[in-house]
Amino acid sequence: MVAVVQWLLANWWVLILLVLLAAAVLGLWLHRQAEQVRWERVRTQGLRYAMSQLDGLHHRQFEHAIRDLMRRDGCGDAVQVGGANDNGADVKATDPWGRRWVIQCKHRRNGDRGSAVGTPDLHVLNGTARQLHGADVVVLVTNGRFSSKCPPLARSQRVHLVDRKVLGEWAGGQRPLWELLQQLPPPRGQSALS
Repeated sequence: MVAVVQWLLANWWVLILLVLLAAAVLGLWLHRQAEQVRWERVRTQGLRYAMSQLDGLHHRQFEHAIRDLMRRDGCGDAVQVGGANDNGADVKATDPWGRRWVIQCKHRRNGDRGSAVGTPDLHVLNGTARQLHGADVVVLVTNGRFSSKCPPLARSQRVHLVDRKVLGEWAGGQRPLWELLQQLPPPRGQSALS
């Protein structure tokens, strides 16, 4: 150990070289991380889906697509949480105004020709979104259609329904979901996560 220290003292330039090498490796790693973040931002800003693409997804991929659309629109913390024991939430996000969104996704393999999303799904979402997930905005989204009993119930419970038509406009366009929905709660304030 003493011999190594003495050698390093005699050859101090080796220490400087090692420090410079470590700094270069760290700089390269930081640069790559920044590039990755920049390209992800570019990708999400240009994200568009055609309804045929959304129809062809597996239900879990559909949840990821909804998460990605929320990220595209400025919800930096959007996360897919659906699965067993999800308590009615498939996607959670905070919009740029601090509102907490809880979204339940109902994918239909046959699109609007498949079975309609009914009130039982709406009841589950309404029973958990605000109480368990702290939602300000509660959304039930489908690539299909809703039964005739869903819209009046959703209005009475302040749940937003995103059917195939609204989803197509949101996924294929440049407008965020909050510009397509009516009667949203007031902003909480600027979100640090968005």
